[in-house]
Amino acid sequence: MTKQIKEASPAEQAVGEPVLSAYQRALRDRLLAAPVIPAPAPWRPVFEYAYGVPVGGLLGIGFASHPSSGHDLVMVVSHAGHGLFDAVTGEKIARDRDPDPEGSTPDGAPDLTCPGPGPIAGSRVPVAGLFGGGLHTTTGDGWTLEAVTPAWPNDRVLLSADGGLPHSGPHGEQWWHIFHATYSELRAFGFSPSGETIAVATSSDLSLWTRHPAPSDEDVARQRGGA
Repeated sequence: MTKQIKEASPAEQAVGEPVLSAYQRALRDRLLAAPVIPAPAPWRPVFEYAYGVPVGGLLGIGFASHPSSGHDLVMVVSHAGHGLFDAVTGEKIARDRDPDPEGSTPDGAPDLTCPGPGPIAGSRVPVAGLFGGGLHTTTGDGWTLEAVTPAWPNDRVLLSADGGLPHSGPHGEQWWHIFHATYSELRAFGFSPSGETIAVATSSDLSLWTRHPAPSDEDVARQRGGA
């Protein structure tokens, strides 16, 4: 009796890696070759360290506006609770280590929001990150943010003033590789609604850039109630 050999269905057949075109290879090689460099003026880092501030178990971030100063605020949602940072000074201005379980993570709300802490208590903040959602990736005056992964799984965040990929100009002139997620998962990235702040959040850190002038010592003291 002749043994019947079952032919594998298309779904069962091994799928090879798609062949990149010469154009795609050149673009990938250009992205791989671009080192991390500082964001151009008028952008400046908010935090002292290259990877911002550590936030263990970060789930997502959202933007709000300070009701008094008008500064952009960044709300951070993590396994350890909720935090609120001033995106101009970098100061942590509110902390809720034990939020209401019904609002502790954005997946509990149809619109992916969480209740705001501190000066924005009583409002709800849309949160982008592990559970979905998104932040602005362009500004009204022509800045663009995008995440690329030329060497999976490490995401790279690019800032540009040329409209985004394929970035025909030289690196460091019209586009800048400003963040490389080498050891944590990228959770969210984007501009604040005002266009004055860039935020990049991974599962372990928050990095911020602002184009608001650096505050003077008097400004900091006044905000803290010391003057």
